[in-house]
Amino acid sequence: MLKSVRKIAPLYNGFQHIRNSSKFVDIAVSNQGIATVTMQRKPVNSLNLELLTQLHEAFEQVENDNAKGMILTSGSDTVFSAGLDIMEMYKPDQERVKNFWSTLQDTWLKLYGLSTPTCAVINGHSPAGGCLLAMSCEYRIMSQNFTIGLNETKLGIVAPEWFIASMRNTISNRETELALTAGRLFTTDEALKIGLIDEVATSKEDGIAKSANFFKMFAKVNPLARQMTKTVCRKKDLQQLIDNKEEDLQQFLFFVNQPLVQKGLDMYIEALKKKAKN
Repeated sequence: MLKSVRKIAPLYNGFQHIRNSSKFVDIAVSNQGIATVTMQRKPVNSLNLELLTQLHEAFEQVENDNAKGMILTSGSDTVFSAGLDIMEMYKPDQERVKNFWSTLQDTWLKLYGLSTPTCAVINGHSPAGGCLLAMSCEYRIMSQNFTIGLNETKLGIVAPEWFIASMRNTISNRETELALTAGRLFTTDEALKIGLIDEVATSKEDGIAKSANFFKMFAKVNPLARQMTKTVCRKKDLQQLIDNKEEDLQQFLFFVNQPLVQKGLDMYIEALKKKAKN
């Protein structure tokens, strides 16, 4: 079952500080009570077990501290997140890859259902898992000249149902089907046109500044009513994964251990190595 809704208490007392600076995730809290969670796993914020674990911990901390809002962004100038770390799935240690997928599930459940208002400031390319993180937030502001989307089919991968649910909650069902089956990556302007993002920014700083207007929307809204309404809107998607976590995990483990999948990953890694040399 989904956890019960907690009452929201006053916080931060109007001061600015840094809370919990860790290897891959940084949390900075403004004097307005807005927490900025910054991914900083170089070079492209690939989502490995450690980054996902720290993101989950950061989201829990933001919620437990009753932040007035949370911004999710990147420490990179060109990449929000490149998605799942392929090395977690290539010739995997079975216990680690199991923990990896379970942590990804838990991180999505936490972010998608977070009681705190959430805004993704997408200051770089955001394919696959990066797009999932952005869509899991309630509002998205993206810098120009980058791309975003779930491009799994182009890699021979079928996006899990909860990835699809995140996109369907963001854009229309028809646009979701077209985007997923084609594995399409959208430019900033294209993403704005179909509603995959809500605003365009000239820079990360501009995006963070613009996010203030999103959080101001709730200044005169009862926080408990806002939180409960969000839960109602997202409960079906959340409950679907909660009820099927083990089945989803076993499907992933079966898929990732297929010889053809491993061969495909091997070819992809070799292609990346050749590209890096050129």
